[in-house]
Amino acid sequence: MPAVEVIRRPVANPGTVAPSPTPTASVTPRPTPRPTAPSPAAPTPTAGPTVSVTPRPTPRPTPSPSAPMAPLAPSAPEPATASAPRPIPTPVAPRSTPSPTAAPAPVAPRPTPSPTAAPASVAPRPSMPPSRAPGAGGPPGARPGGFARPRTPRPPPTNEQILALAAKEHVPARIAKGELEGKMKCRIWRKLHAEEARRFDQVYALMGQNPGLSLADGFGVLQSGLTVAEFLARKERTQRKAAVKTARGEVDDSSISTFIQGLIETKTEMAMVLGERTVLDTVASVEPISFVLGRSGRQEKLQVVMMTRRSDWEQLMPHLERDPKLTQKPANVARQPDKRPFSDPRPFLAHQGQSVRLTLRNGIQLVMPLRVVGRFDLLLGEDGHEVFVPLHALVRFSAEDSLDDPGAEPGENS
Repeated sequence: MPAVEVIRRPVANPGTVAPSPTPTASVTPRPTPRPTAPSPAAPTPTAGPTVSVTPRPTPRPTPSPSAPMAPLAPSAPEPATASAPRPIPTPVAPRSTPSPTAAPAPVAPRPTPSPTAAPASVAPRPSMPPSRAPGAGGPPGARPGGFARPRTPRPPPTNEQILALAAKEHVPARIAKGELEGKMKCRIWRKLHAEEARRFDQVYALMGQNPGLSLADGFGVLQSGLTVAEFLARKERTQRKAAVKTARGEVDDSSISTFIQGLIETKTEMAMVLGERTVLDTVASVEPISFVLGRSGRQEKLQVVMMTRRSDWEQLMPHLERDPKLTQKPANVARQPDKRPFSDPRPFLAHQGQSVRLTLRNGIQLVMPLRVVGRFDLLLGEDGHEVFVPLHALVRFSAEDSLDDPGAEPGENS
């Protein structure tokens, strides 16, 4: 075997760069194996030279100081043989680690071109419009590019147009108005509200069969289960009742109340004429539907035909005119005010202070000046000789102007 010359290099300290080895022209060194860390159970070598190996430091991203890494223990050397020399590991130079105290190198700022120093050939970029909130829509008629198209405002629909479209599509007027204003279509509403659309179809079918029937009346017929004639008759009665209530509320009743209260306080004996008899008694109190007499007790107001002082009745009774037919069979009083011949007191207001002719339901005919008109009653005669007549007791009424006209028909309010 030829002689082998071994060149030993000095051990490099950590943080320094080891000098590069100078290769020998005559001998080519063998590849140097990398030392490996032995397992904890590996036995400690007892023979062979000790070789110091510097570990390769791991670079850290932060410059914070850290504890130095422990060097790796050398691996167990192979047993020496007589044929080949023991390979000697070559020390590896550690990488440079930044010092925790070293300041970072300054970096020169990037120059920002000034708008005035820009070349004439480069045009400035146009400013972008302010961004709109997510989901916010543009104005009506706006194009995708952001330019609004001018639109002429649509004129509001007329009532005739709304009703015509509602009758054509069988929908409520508000839905027809919405379609004319550019909102929900009538056909879409019918799909979303099938049950309600079916009822509208039934109502419009009834309106087609009865030309004078309104939409509200058609729904009333459908909900009540009555026929069209029965429903209209009931509606007319309801309207008359409401009209009577409104008419009575427009007349002051304080004068009649003062007259009755004076009779109660003075305990004047009165002659209360009923349909077929006369009751002589005093009035103790007044209730909503009856008089409370001193001796006879409660007397219903609907049975009273007229009432006056007993002395006045004795003078008036021999000179009274009577209708023979009504005297034999007095007329009945309807319980419903709208079915009575006279229930609205307003027509009598124009005849206050004039002489009037009244025919009562038991045939008595009175020709006296009309003094006071109340909500439910009339007061006739002179001051101190008043005659109290309820409106429900009237059968016929005529004013002073028609007394001399034999062909004039007696007045009556429906």
